[in-house]
Amino acid sequence: MKSILSRDERIFARASAIILGFFAVIVFAPFVLIAVSSISSTESLINHGYSFFPESWSVDSYIYMLAQGKIILRSYGVSIFVTVVGTAISSIITPMLAYPLSRKDFKLRGLFTFLVFFSLLFNGGVVPSYIMWTRVFSLKNTIWALIIPTYLMNGFNVLLVKNYFESNVPKELIEAAQIDGADELTIFSRIMIPLSVPVIVTVGMFTGLAYWNDWINGLYYINDPSLYGVQQLLIRILNNIAFLRSSAGASIIGNVVISLPGDSIRMALAVIGILPILIVFPLLQKYFIRGIVIGAVKG
Repeated sequence: MKSILSRDERIFARASAIILGFFAVIVFAPFVLIAVSSISSTESLINHGYSFFPESWSVDSYIYMLAQGKIILRSYGVSIFVTVVGTAISSIITPMLAYPLSRKDFKLRGLFTFLVFFSLLFNGGVVPSYIMWTRVFSLKNTIWALIIPTYLMNGFNVLLVKNYFESNVPKELIEAAQIDGADELTIFSRIMIPLSVPVIVTVGMFTGLAYWNDWINGLYYINDPSLYGVQQLLIRILNNIAFLRSSAGASIIGNVVISLPGDSIRMALAVIGILPILIVFPLLQKYFIRGIVIGAVKG
């Protein structure tokens, strides 16, 4: 079948594919380097630096991680629970706030929109937040300390969903539902949510990535090792290895020789941290693109 594209359009399409392919390689190359470095020997990294083709290979980093398997599995369980529960709650309350803000007949629409936008520009700071969550709400050393602060509600996500509601749900559809006797809860659950799956999945992915990569909440509010998530546990393991390999660690353990992977384990820790993201992201990519493009532009 003869192509319906003109010669200039075919040239443009091929040039675009080449340029995008080049940038894709640039973006993907660091992940390959991390994976290769994680199975490179420490001596190779020290003597020759990081390379896509190391002088020698070693799986000592992963052997060490397997030795910590019970602790790592527990931290994975904590991170998965926090990510799933936090993302689910956020995906419910974010549209609930965005819906009234998208309705022009809501009298306090301007005030609440200003408050949401204001939260993007200013916050109380670390010390007041810490005092509030630990002394007022008593979240310290609880699983909710990893869920509620910082990520549960995000002003950017609220505005993104609000713009999506305004741009993609016809007001005539809402008016027709009101004429038929539907209340606001019915309109929200039967009309707004089913028509807004792409943007809800998009903000859910934003929130899920934030929860999975979070270590700040754990640093501030968690001292109990049983509540360590993946990111915080990996930081602790890395710090422990650095200490044991240091002169201070050597003075404590005496003349015992500690042979631990140093540079390569950093890469192995990175692989463990990003692996779930690499698995989940391709499954949600189609919703992500559609939700961002439509939700970020107000019609």
